[in-house]
Amino acid sequence: MREKIQLLKDNVEMRIVGKGQVIDKIIICLLSDGHVLLEDVPGVGKTSIVKALSDSLSLAFSRVQCTPDTTPSDITGFSIFDQSTQTFKTLPGPVINNIVLADELNRTSPKTQSALLEVMEEHKVTIDGTDIPVPEPFMVIATQNPREMAGTYPIPESQLDRFMMKLSVGYPDTKSSEDMAKRYLAGELHSKTSPVLSGEDIINMRKEVTSVSIHNNLMAYAVKIVDETRNRSEISCGASPRALLSMLRCAQAIAYLAERDYCIPEDIADAATFCLPHRIMLTTEAKLSHATGEYIIGQILARVKVQ
Repeated sequence: MREKIQLLKDNVEMRIVGKGQVIDKIIICLLSDGHVLLEDVPGVGKTSIVKALSDSLSLAFSRVQCTPDTTPSDITGFSIFDQSTQTFKTLPGPVINNIVLADELNRTSPKTQSALLEVMEEHKVTIDGTDIPVPEPFMVIATQNPREMAGTYPIPESQLDRFMMKLSVGYPDTKSSEDMAKRYLAGELHSKTSPVLSGEDIINMRKEVTSVSIHNNLMAYAVKIVDETRNRSEISCGASPRALLSMLRCAQAIAYLAERDYCIPEDIADAATFCLPHRIMLTTEAKLSHATGEYIIGQILARVKVQ
């Protein structure tokens, strides 16, 4: 399985230059049964990463381009009256796929954003009282532009809490930019890639991830980190129980990628930096002092120790 994971990463990096760490985190989410939110300015490759990943997996893929006039039924599907049978027929939406890209999620209204709440948590959608399960494995990857950009809506906290990670792609460094330019001019940057992993492979890997052991003292360490977010003066709303569970699963996936069947304290700390910053709400005073979720979680990790 480790060889297959490396093949997956190599496949994506054929088209995405200099973003190995971001790709690693997305793979961790994929193996953790989590969802990813990619936030950054336009043009840095958010959508390209998702497309490269989907092309490397033999799974059903769909893309929803979110706009202000996108409706919830454009995502989940709807019922239509069939004249031939005199009954209502349910037409599933694009969310009924293995990998779902919600592109520029914060350009659509909160009402439409909420169409993803049920499926991200329960892996099913309800259309006029009919439950439709999504195929497994299932993953939502959303992109968003920075909030200060024109035409954006804030993503509600309940929606953010369903994303295991919120990642920033960032600009490539000078060396990566030069490599990208050379490969683009040679016509190699957008070359087609073949699938290297199947859905069965991912399901088996997810089962193996859940079997990675976390000792009781590390479980207590994770709980202390989450408890600390609820008692800091800079935080108005701390991490939820869902955040704790996501953090533990993420730590198991980190250990699994390191070819260990047990977690170490560094796995818990890394998982906290990946899973918690976007889930905490800072006070107005903290925002005015330019504090960030990443900075606060870093302070918490420096304070909380493993017993």
